[in-house]
Amino acid sequence: MKQKQVFFLHFFYWLLIIFNGLLARAVYSEGGLDILDVTIFLANILGFYVNYFFVVPRFFDPKRFYLMIIGFFVGVFVFVLFRYSMEELLLPVVAGFRNYAEGTTFLYYFYDNIYYSSLTVFVSTNLWFFKYYLKVEEEKSVLIEERKHAQLQALKTQINPHFIFNSLNNIYSLVYQNSDKALPAIEKLSELLRYSTKDLEKEVISLDKEIGYIESLIGLEKLRIKNPELLIIEKNISHPKINISPMLLVPFVENAFKHGDFRDKGFVLKVSDDNKVLHFYLHNYKNQRMKDTASGIGIDNVKKRLEILYPKKHELFIKDLESEFIVDLRIIFPYEND
Repeated sequence: MKQKQVFFLHFFYWLLIIFNGLLARAVYSEGGLDILDVTIFLANILGFYVNYFFVVPRFFDPKRFYLMIIGFFVGVFVFVLFRYSMEELLLPVVAGFRNYAEGTTFLYYFYDNIYYSSLTVFVSTNLWFFKYYLKVEEEKSVLIEERKHAQLQALKTQINPHFIFNSLNNIYSLVYQNSDKALPAIEKLSELLRYSTKDLEKEVISLDKEIGYIESLIGLEKLRIKNPELLIIEKNISHPKINISPMLLVPFVENAFKHGDFRDKGFVLKVSDDNKVLHFYLHNYKNQRMKDTASGIGIDNVKKRLEILYPKKHELFIKDLESEFIVDLRIIFPYEND
């Protein structure tokens, strides 16, 4: 698309030059085109594209402005050289006449043609700058996307080890107690890891699959909780196949289980997607006997990913109180989910 823009600018310029020449002939009531019209037009074309492809790229240096001034006069010189060669060297041999009086020096010819060449060199230079600007913007966009992709991949790979560490701690506790729940817990962990290993490689997964992770995680954690009925889950999903980045919601639930108080308390989890606005709400009570200096890893991870994936399309409110932790997240899904 950008290449087409550059092409049409070139096309429009030359169309304007031709139209201006024909209009000048009509206004001044001159006859048809003569050979001098052809020579100056050819000098314009040759000077324009030699300047565009060779002169400007070699003299462009934002840190040394004087080089660009020199480049401008080199472009003028190229135009003058082409016109001089055709009108003062070639025409006398081919047609028996020249444009300027015999004996005209090249210095005078150069000075007299600065006016005629300036427009060509100026437009040629600016079109090159326009093409250069488009190229820089395109490269910048590619770099931003690559950086986003690399950052997201790095952030997503932080989730998996963190999740494994938490789950293995739970299973270790069950095995230590010789609990009958240990083997089912290992099976559930294996199932979760199969899902996460496969889907973390994807850019997006369906919302129902993300919620499925959460439900499997809750099922795993229920094995070690004395009062699993205190875990209140409300789900109202109208668009289960809508796309979401994998493991975007799971860290909040992990955090609740890792730092929550489940002796005689639970949590409230609500997930809905009315009007394609995801609403994720989680309220849990803190375990005052357990403090973890690394508790913010998963949450900070999600904050960074939300900023990258949904800039100005999400609202995240976190209330970190003395005895409670509340997460209230809303995401406006992009149009590609329609």
